[in-house]
Amino acid sequence: MVGYIMDLTVVALLIVGITALMGVLTNSFGEKVFGGKNRTEFVDESAKYQSGWKSVGGKRK
Repeated sequence: MVGYIMDLTVVALLIVGITALMGVLTNSFGEKVFGGKNRTEFVDESAKYQSGWKSVGGKRK
């Protein structure tokens, strides 16, 4: 019974992991192929809003 549960857990993790990986890969492929000149539109807007913000957290060097 323990073996069955372990096998089920491994298969479930593989299915979730492969699905997530395929989503990231297809998204990046789609942005590169079909993005055109507006490829970084949302990243640029986000950076524009965040300019001038104070850095919070982490270690300063």
